[in-house]
This record gives sequence, C-alpha cells and structure tokens, in this order.
Amino acid sequence: MPESQNINLAVLIDGDNIPSANTKEMMEEITKYGNPTIKRIYGDWTKPHLTRWKSLLLENAITPVQQYSYTTGKNATDSAMIIDAMDILYSGKVEGFCLVSSDSDFTRLATRLREAGMLVIGIGEKKTPDPFIVACDRFIYVEILGNDGAKNEPTSNVDTKRGIDKITPKVIKLIQATIDDVSDEDGWAFLGDVGNLLQKKQPNFDSRNYGFPKLTPLIKSIGQFEVELRDNSKNKNNKLIYVKVKEQQKPSRKR
Repeated sequence: MPESQNINLAVLIDGDNIPSANTKEMMEEITKYGNPTIKRIYGDWTKPHLTRWKSLLLENAITPVQQYSYTTGKNATDSAMIIDAMDILYSGKVEGFCLVSSDSDFTRLATRLREAGMLVIGIGEKKTPDPFIVACDRFIYVEILGNDGAKNEPTSNVDTKRGIDKITPKVIKLIQATIDDVSDEDGWAFLGDVGNLLQKKQPNFDSRNYGFPKLTPLIKSIGQFEVELRDNSKNKNNKLIYVKVKEQQKPSRKR
C-alpha cells in the first residue's frame, strides 16, 4: 500500500465507460495517493444508463459535467475530459491526476500529463487495453476494490469471478528479476525498493490482483523467496522487510 502524499489530485471520471460499483472504495483508494481536490464525472446525463451514478455523486462530492452526444458513434465525453484535463494542468492547482476509464483513447492524455511532471493514476476494468495502462504511473483495477473477502486466501481457493488472478510463472519471474535488480551483494533486497520497481516495470502490478492485501504475504505464498525482518534504526516499532530469492530457485550459470 502506498504512503499517503500531501499533493492535490484532479479526479476525472468517464461516466460512459466505467461501472458505478465500489465508488466509495474507489474514492478511498485515491486518497492514498493524494488529496482529491477536483472531482468530476463526464457523460450525457439525459441518458438512462447514467442513472445509477446520480445517487453516488452527492455521497462522494463528485461534480457531474453534462456532455451531449452531438454525433452518433462519436464519444463527446472523451473530448470534454481531455479539454478539462489540459485546463486543470495549466491552472497549476494540482500535482497529479486520476483518470477513471477503461478507454484507450486516454492513452495520449496520460502520456502528456506525465510529460508535464504530473503523477497519473489510472483506474479501470480489467478489459482496459495495455497502452493506457502503461501510460500511467500506476493502474488499479476496479474489480479488486472492496474485495475484502479475498484477502489472504490462496489463489486456488478464490472464486475467479471476484477478479482474482492466478500467480503464474511469468509473475514469479518478474518478482525474481526485480529482487535481483535492487539486491545487495548477498542477494537481499529491501521490500520497499522491490515494490517501487515492480510498479515502474508494470503499472498494474498489485498484490490485491492475486488475493493478497500486501506484497509481503504474496511473496511468502509463492515459497521461492526468503523473508527477513530487520530492526529500523529510525523507528524501533517499525521493522524493515528484506527479501531474497532462495538459492535453489536461482537459474544455474552456464559454463
């Protein structure tokens, strides 16, 4: 879980392309990254499919922005969000954006905001195309929000309908390589550094995708890593967690 940051965020929601389920949990998730000072949702509010959002707007202090569909087959909501995002960017009132959509049309927007030095958090469904995901600093799937029942359950026992992924050999290889990238001469790596680098390599990497609330229990469940608690010289009540790839799991060197 990321540490809370004292930065202002603009939360822009694509009402046409994101489910209203777990809205409260979504807003709580966003506060882990900063203070959502601007919260807007875009859509044609004359359309019946947006009715489910209306009761949630007041509860979460989200401002609805009316955007009529001028042409059949064209998404005017995307254009309105992009224009507002650029206006907010140049206003200098925020240090980051949270783009809530499963639409790859926001890929260029995410890239442009990051080029301007903004933190960009993406939130969308698992159907979200990869280009939009990798354009963000971090991408969170809505399917895992509010999914407390899956915490600490082995992936084999978790109902896949809850949106939980299996821990594949590819995932294990990614973790192994990341530990090696930041480890010392003895192979030990500070877990905080491992988590940060995993996020940079794969913005949608999240231990909750695999049914675990944090990275530590995920790594322990795999059984291929050593975990060690060390004293923290700055805070004796807060132990530092280090991880290491077990010797038998390391690939043998070719002679």
